[in-house]
Amino acid sequence: MTEDPGTPQRQVRAEFTDEAVRVYQAYSPEIAEPALAAGTFVSPFRPGRMTWIKPSFLWMMYRSGWGSKPGQERVLAVDITREGLEWALEHAALSSFERGTYGSHEEWAERKKRSPVRVQWDPERSLTQTLAPLPYRSLQVGLSGEAARRYVDEWILGITDVTDVAHQIHDLVTVGDTAAASALLPSEQPYEVPEHIRCHVGM
Repeated sequence: MTEDPGTPQRQVRAEFTDEAVRVYQAYSPEIAEPALAAGTFVSPFRPGRMTWIKPSFLWMMYRSGWGSKPGQERVLAVDITREGLEWALEHAALSSFERGTYGSHEEWAERKKRSPVRVQWDPERSLTQTLAPLPYRSLQVGLSGEAARRYVDEWILGITDVTDVAHQIHDLVTVGDTAAASALLPSEQPYEVPEHIRCHVGM
């Protein structure tokens, strides 16, 4: 991914089809193996905890250290329904108060209290060995309560282990072959978030 001065500050970018959108998570083998076998998350995955999904592959690489951090050794690509993602965004609250998105701190606090979904906008990452930050943001979505249950029981269409691909890209970046590394990246495109949802996530 290269820096594009025309990229909006906040834009959802993902690999998607007419039916599905791909998000990423990284877990230990103890959680990843049963999930891959079942096609969704099962024990010892704990749906009672907030689980974060990320449409950006490179941000997942930053978060997991290219799939090397303890407890994040297996990088999973999770295909979920577009309806599921949009339900999550429609029922989301930003993780922190933001003037302009909310009329008051009290309004934000009330929405946060009622919402099972959190949204954060963190710097997107570039295809470098250090995954340097870019000047525009990447979407992170935290699911809890009803949202986490819907994610596990209704939204997930399939799970793919992409750990080997992550390691291949990292190896190529490490030796300076950025072109070959870039060719292995998923094709993430701007995802059009419906207008009535954009206001809930600070877009």
